[in-house]
Amino acid sequence: MKKLLYQLDTDALPAVFDNVVAYDGGADHVCAYGGVNASNVGALVEGAIFTRGPKDKKNTAIFIGGGNMTEGQAVLDAVQKKFFQKFRVSVMFDSNGSNTTAAAAVAWLSHGRSLAGKRAVVLAGSGPVGQRAAVLLAQEGAEVAITGRKLAAVQSACDLILRQFGVKAEPIEAPSNAERGAALAGAHIVLATGAAGISLLEAKQWQEHATLELIADANASPPAGIESVGMADRGLTSHGKTLFGPLGIGALKLALHRACITRLFEQNDLLLDAAQIYQTAKSMVG
Repeated sequence: MKKLLYQLDTDALPAVFDNVVAYDGGADHVCAYGGVNASNVGALVEGAIFTRGPKDKKNTAIFIGGGNMTEGQAVLDAVQKKFFQKFRVSVMFDSNGSNTTAAAAVAWLSHGRSLAGKRAVVLAGSGPVGQRAAVLLAQEGAEVAITGRKLAAVQSACDLILRQFGVKAEPIEAPSNAERGAALAGAHIVLATGAAGISLLEAKQWQEHATLELIADANASPPAGIESVGMADRGLTSHGKTLFGPLGIGALKLALHRACITRLFEQNDLLLDAAQIYQTAKSMVG
């Protein structure tokens, strides 16, 4: 029986990236739908849950993606409301790569060390990846701060993760490199999750920092989000800090994404959201 994955994307055009990784993860056929929202997803879910018998439902799965995590969460909620008794299929939620990228980054940062009591700053962290990374860092016991250009946006992100996950993060308005550098006072960990092509921190700001221990940059498009962190750095030591670059993080992110797709077809009642994806990432690090 064919393994069918229904890629439900909140954007008008379904992501090619997610489509390719779905095939690489073991799907036999990927049906990609764009413009999916909480109002129109119901019929798609019904088609997925009512067509195959109980033993065969594990061969049908749903992936929820798109650039807007709030809209994606609404779609996830609507999908789950359609499930009842054994009429359900496995679902993976990864809007904008938020869960897999954040999980890969934090899995490397926490590998072989405790983050409990450490101060972690997520630069430009009000977006999907930054929010999920902040949650995972906080759940590892770190004291987390999120920076952004506008305080209102950062405060909104902190409020959202508190409501959804019950963890606290400090919002910091830091539109300039100087202000982002100041936000690192007393920090042990810095993770950059900003938009492509924007430099968030100069080399000297981390190289000369007295307390920083771990530096991670998730931005794969030049210029680097954090200057002088190498694209492929994965545990490299420089200036007394341990560095993780976007390709170092990205290799695990891709492997993780593929592994999660594979898991979707092992049973028909699996939900892969932030926590579940992170546990898979931790099992893959090393």
